[in-house]
Amino acid sequence: MFTGLIQAIGKVSRRNQGLLVEGCDPFSPLNLGDSIAVDGVCLTVKALVAGGFLADVSEETFSRTTLGWKAERRGFVNLEPALRFSDRLGGHIVSGHVDGLGEVIAIDFLTKSWRVEIGLKDLSLARYMCEKGSISLDGISLTIAGITGNGSSFWIAVIPHTWDNTSLKYLSTGAFVNLETDLIAKYAENLLNKNLSFGKSGQKIEVSNNLSKEWLLDQGWT
Repeated sequence: MFTGLIQAIGKVSRRNQGLLVEGCDPFSPLNLGDSIAVDGVCLTVKALVAGGFLADVSEETFSRTTLGWKAERRGFVNLEPALRFSDRLGGHIVSGHVDGLGEVIAIDFLTKSWRVEIGLKDLSLARYMCEKGSISLDGISLTIAGITGNGSSFWIAVIPHTWDNTSLKYLSTGAFVNLETDLIAKYAENLLNKNLSFGKSGQKIEVSNNLSKEWLLDQGWT
């Protein structure tokens, strides 16, 4: 589990069937089996190298994220070690499981921030987004500043500190980014879409998909 606060900018490249991730010195030492978010993708430390680590990457991860494309070019990536129970949750809950890709539509420098607009490659992700809600973009915890009328794109306001200390400063229009939508929204949708619930004794109970005041009262909400 991560919080979306980037601790280093590293580089990634291919190593056999996996990846070499460099640039981990700011949060060393690493241990075998540690979880590290690389551009928002949770990877496991397979072997230690100077200033970084080797990781196995599945076909699913390569197909769903930008890691394969960046690895061919030794591209820049955002790095964050796993959250500890003693850490502050300064961003939002990030699982490191990327939902899909976004495309950079526009980058505009304003007086005190950058306005970055992202188009959704998978429009089904739009239902998990709302204005002022949270989203992970290349592993960075960001706030959705606005959503277009048809929900096909959204935009974020990036302050100078975030711009300077993440790989956002290397973005250009047409580039792709990893997106992870709000975890709580996905769990809420899953629960509301279930057709079965379970009583205290374990028996299955039919429930309605329709959320109403009567349903909430019946479930003990006041």
